Amino acid sequence: MLKRTLAMAVGLTLSLSTLLAQAAETLKVSAIPDEAPTELLRKFKPLGEYLEKQLGMKVEFVPVSDYPAVVEALATDRIDMAWLGGFTFVQARLKTGNAIPLVQREQDAQFTSKFITADPAVKSLADLKGKSFAFGSVSSTSGSLMPRYFMLQDGIKPETYFSRVGYSGAHDATVAWVQAGKVDAGVLNASVWEKLVKAGKVDTDKVKVFATTPAYFDYNWTVRGTLDPALAEKIKVAFLALDPANPEQKAILDLQAASRFIETKPENYKGIEEAARAADLLK
Repeated sequence: MLKRTLAMAVGLTLSLSTLLAQAAETLKVSAIPDEAPTELLRKFKPLGEYLEKQLGMKVEFVPVSDYPAVVEALATDRIDMAWLGGFTFVQARLKTGNAIPLVQREQDAQFTSKFITADPAVKSLADLKGKSFAFGSVSSTSGSLMPRYFMLQDGIKPETYFSRVGYSGAHDATVAWVQAGKVDAGVLNASVWEKLVKAGKVDTDKVKVFATTPAYFDYNWTVRGTLDPALAEKIKVAFLALDPANPEQKAILDLQAASRFIETKPENYKGIEEAARAADLLK
């Protein structure tokens, strides 16, 4: 009986060790849900396969329900890396104290948001006074924070300026709301707008851009601060090595709406932190 019990204990220990080893050999990756879940998975699949080859380990995509869930997952080491907006990165950095931004797309150093409407009479924000308006997610940099910040600088407080303010939850949903007439206007990030137009998913005879924000830093790939530094460096090198002259790698970059990836650093997001504090979104 004692031998059998010992054998079972050893077997259980070995099984646990195996599971832990497998977990350690898997890079768990997530992303803010700024688009539909199916679209996020479609965009990530070839990138995940590329990273598996470059890193020599399994890469698993872990979907989340909302923006705060990504921050929480990084803070509790349940994921190793995440695609974050600038504001979400600031939140993650403040919560964890050590989240590390590795790379960003070239255009993320000069990112913008687009204000859109289906109302032919709307030519500027001045024409929207007393009308309804949609942001994306409350935690979205390009779909909420920075547009709000720039509006406040112009003396426009959304909650009193517009008749109604809604939050669609995602950039593509904002376009759908505007196109369906659910709101008079909305704002979303420039990259998603361009992608939807290119894919023919927007009726540009009906929906138009009437204003663009000033530029700001936005999205990046961030790793948890407790990740092995050598692995973090390998991940960064893999992103920087993506070459648009290579057809297979260009397809990966195209899905990420990136011409190429460049290094980034926490200091780049100080402006976003200041904007969040000015908008009363950080305590």
